[in-house]
Amino acid sequence: MKLWEKGLKTDQKIDRFTVGNDRELDLLLAKYDVIASKAHCRMLQSIGLLEKEEGESILAELDAIALTIEAGTFTIEDDFEDMHSKIEYLLIQKLGDTGKKIHTARSRNDQVLVAIQLYIKEEIKTLKRQVLDLFDLLIGLAETHHKVLLPGYTHLQVAMPSSFGLWFSAYAESLVDDMILLRAAADIADQNPLGSAAGYGSSFPIDRAMTTSELGFSTLKYNVVAAQMGRGKVEVSTARAMASLGGTLSKLAMDVCLYMSQNFNFISFPDDLTTGSSIMPHKKNPDVFELVRAKCNVIQALPNELSMLLTNLPSGYHRDLQLTKNSMIPAIQELKACLDIMAFSLSKIEVKKDILDDPKYDLLFTVDALNELVKKGIPFRDAYKQVALLVEKGEFQSPKAAVHTHLGSLGNLCLKEIREKMQRFSK
Repeated sequence: MKLWEKGLKTDQKIDRFTVGNDRELDLLLAKYDVIASKAHCRMLQSIGLLEKEEGESILAELDAIALTIEAGTFTIEDDFEDMHSKIEYLLIQKLGDTGKKIHTARSRNDQVLVAIQLYIKEEIKTLKRQVLDLFDLLIGLAETHHKVLLPGYTHLQVAMPSSFGLWFSAYAESLVDDMILLRAAADIADQNPLGSAAGYGSSFPIDRAMTTSELGFSTLKYNVVAAQMGRGKVEVSTARAMASLGGTLSKLAMDVCLYMSQNFNFISFPDDLTTGSSIMPHKKNPDVFELVRAKCNVIQALPNELSMLLTNLPSGYHRDLQLTKNSMIPAIQELKACLDIMAFSLSKIEVKKDILDDPKYDLLFTVDALNELVKKGIPFRDAYKQVALLVEKGEFQSPKAAVHTHLGSLGNLCLKEIREKMQRFSK
């Protein structure tokens, strides 16, 4: 069954190519199509296009379909093009002509739009909860290990003293930026497109304000053409937020891989979190973090992939837009999995102490030694040359201490302020 069937057969080869993997992806979206259909049904009933008994019978059947979706028994067989056609078929099978009335005043276009936006809104809520969980973990680790020093690097060269408190809380505060973008993406998705039909509205006197309230959208996408043009734009906005979050996770995963290596040996994990080699019995590989790095790097390419898909499309609906689901839905699932495994793994991290006792880190403190000379009245450039000369001669005596007190430094992490910032932007 296809919603656009006119009684003419479509070649099976054309059918396979145009449907693609929509049936599989629609299993994740079917819940939201039912939610939207219920709101649409109530609206049709309120304006007199459905009798009370008809509306109640449709709502009851939609509730029954929702239960099969929740139970995992809802299927979309090859006879059906997508979730919309299967759900409408079930209504007609149970209710006859009454079931045929559910499509009044809507199109498959706005059905897809509203289902995807409801799905994205819900998934962003989940992502935000996961980000908060990881944030809380990182802040907790920063508090626990705030006094443990480790070398900071620039150009992968020993640079200046850092600390695990700085390292953990740096990624925590980076997550605040990602949260801001997720919130913006949620705001863009939080506009009701239902009622735009095929992109040009309807001659029926539908109540779009009612469906906006019923579906929990904060506002309406008023212009029906703008609502249709939101297809793809909502996904790109969400993808940009996901890419930012992916970038944070990928960088953190890379740090973990680096710091676990024998050459650094700053951190370790229990054996059951690492994998081994098929021929090297000594290996403890950070496979989890390598896969997070790879998966999140792929997610960082998502905005460009979607942007290229939408390039040069004029206003109105085009079948190209179907492919946004292929990219978007699996990427959301991957990002959720990466957040979950990062929080799980980092909760078991083991931090090495006394790292800076190694003489190769003595030069970490050249800047601190230079600054002490400046405090004594020596001009900065002269002090710089003095310390550089001592280093060149091999005569530099490391103070092995760093007194940093300004906001955000290793001696003043501002964890309370970072927490407050996250609270402000995660609402």
